[in-house]
This record gives sequence, structure tokens and C-alpha cells, in this order.
Amino acid sequence: MTEPPANRKTALDATHRALGATMTDFAGWDMPLRYGSEREEHLAVRSAAGLFDLSHMGEITVTGPQAGALLDYALVGNLSKLAVGRARYTMICDENGGILDDLIVYRLGQQDEPEYLVVANAANAQTVLDALVERQDGFGAEVRDDRDKYALIAVQGPAAAGILKQLTGFDVDGLRYYAGERDIVADKPALIARTGYTGEDGFELFVSPDDAVAVWEALMAAGKDAELVPCGLSCRDTLRLEAGMPLYGHELSTALTPFDAGLGRIVKFEKSTNEGRFVGRDALATAAERARTAPPRKLVGLIAEGRRVPRAGYPVVADGQVVGEVTSGAPSPTLGKPIAMAYVDAAHAEPGTKGVAVDIRGSHEPYEVVALPFYKRH
Repeated sequence: MTEPPANRKTALDATHRALGATMTDFAGWDMPLRYGSEREEHLAVRSAAGLFDLSHMGEITVTGPQAGALLDYALVGNLSKLAVGRARYTMICDENGGILDDLIVYRLGQQDEPEYLVVANAANAQTVLDALVERQDGFGAEVRDDRDKYALIAVQGPAAAGILKQLTGFDVDGLRYYAGERDIVADKPALIARTGYTGEDGFELFVSPDDAVAVWEALMAAGKDAELVPCGLSCRDTLRLEAGMPLYGHELSTALTPFDAGLGRIVKFEKSTNEGRFVGRDALATAAERARTAPPRKLVGLIAEGRRVPRAGYPVVADGQVVGEVTSGAPSPTLGKPIAMAYVDAAHAEPGTKGVAVDIRGSHEPYEVVALPFYKRH
């Protein structure tokens, strides 16, 4: 398959530049990093609402009578049992159980006409598409690259539902978490999903690129009194970090299985189709047993006692020995302290473990081990 060109621009590119956004390259896309203060954008999402352009994400549609069976085989979840209108967090792994990407899959269409929307991370979209195409042989299903069909706009925060209700007749309050239905927003067709990556209530709106500017502007106008602000990728990263949500390339990689990442619960060995067969099954069964009997390093939270910020790759140390590695770190606007996620040896992974530090350029800075997430909405 031919990879899309680098430096792609979303349908909202001119809008971001008109708002004075600082742009950055992300997975070959020009994306807004921030519009002003990333701290203020972060806190706006926690207290009111923020508006994000996520059009760099990769949408792949799977249809056909055996679409569910294909996804059961290609992914680690039991997708054929997903009810119409619901969504599920899952992963696609290689034969060795290594994580190729984490995904959200939406079940759309009618019960007797299977249709699934697979949403991949921008950097891995082509990898996921190629893997699904390769794995579709023998299944009565079609895999379609729909990355150019959608723009994706997210409104996140406590005020998100109130803002969206002004623009649609759809029962916003009745939409459950991890559900998605097609309706109209700002007079435009949209898939309205109650999903997000911030730890707050919120919605992700899949719309036509031709409608993206109109929907964005309508949301900004509807959210004016609620203090809705445009938000960039920088605060999206600190929001997901506080919420303990993994990021591919940091907490997730092909070197790790879902069990290594503490997400073994999403692997469903009992499947509705294919006699339980799926890619990576044997390796994942071994990983599950290893995690049960001899736990590898565990993903934990770290909160700084001082002010120095850890970054990905920094060693975690105890008693002069390296016991882990930071995967993500940043100042937490909500907690007012630096925080990090890290994989550490099981002996040092219990919340409250003392004597753990992060080696920051030769200085061992003390950190407290805590359970994830750092933040939960009330």
C-alpha cells in the first residue's frame, strides 16, 4: 500500500493558523501544539471544556457478513459480540504478542449488516491498515481505508454535553460512555461518540472534512459562555498522562504484550468465532501465564517530591540500582507537581514504596510510587 504524503494538513489547518496556533509535525501531519498557554488549555478541559482537532487519527471501515469474525481474528478483543452503537478499546498484536497499536472500534450499521469503524493512532494507521488487509484472506469482509473520509473533532470537559446539546436534537445525555451513533450536529451529518483521551466526559465527532470548519465554528460559538477554548496536542498529552492513559511509543510498543502493559483484561481468549483462533494467541497465552506467576515490570505512577521533571527514557533507581524506566513525564497542572508513568520491577511497584528516585541527568530525584490514574473526574 502507498503511504500518504508527509506534512498533511487537516481540513481545519487555516482555522488553527487564524487562531494563532503554534503548529508542529506529528506523524506526518501539521497539527496545533498549543494556541497560547498549554497550562491554561489543560485547566480549561478540567474545569469547563476544550476543543481539539484530531483529524490525524486513522479511520478504517470493515464491512461484510464476516466483518466481526475478521476482527475477532485480527484483534485481541471479541468484537463480533459488540452491540450496534457501542465502542470498545482493544489492540492489534503481531504473532509474538507485541502490540502494533491500541485502537477504538465502533460497531455501526444494522445488526444484520455488520459495519465497524476501527480508529488507529496516526503514526500507526498504515501499519494497522496493512495488517487488517493481510489478515482478511478467507473472510467475507472488506477492509476500506477511510482516512480521507473523516475529520475528527473532540469536545472534552465537564461542559461538553451542555455545549453539544445546543447543536443537535440527538439525546446527548442518553449516550453511554464508549458508545457512538450517527445523527446531525450543527446541521451536518456526524458520528457522535462518547469517547476521549483526557479523563473527562466528552465527545468525539466524526464529520466530513468539508463540514469540519462549520462544525468547529458552531461548537466554538455554542461554547462561548461555557468558556470553551481551542486546545492543542501539548495539553492533550498532559491530560491523558494525568488520566493514566497509555500512549503508543511510550507505554505501548511491539516489545510489550498487553499483559506486560497491565492491560491483559482486554485480551479475550474465549471468542465467538474462528474457534477462538486469533493472531498472537499462543504468545499471549504464554504472556498471561508469565504475568500471573512471575510478573515483569509493572506500569506505575510516580509523583515528584521536588520540581524537576522526568522525561521518557530516564532511569528509575532504588538502592543505587536501576529498577525501571520512565515512559512519560510532565508537569501536572492539576496536581501542581511533576508526574510520570514508568515500568518498574515488581518489588518496587506497590503504591507507597519508599526509596524510589528518577535519575535526572545524574541527580537522583525522589519520587513517590502511586497507583494509576493520577486523576479521576468526580
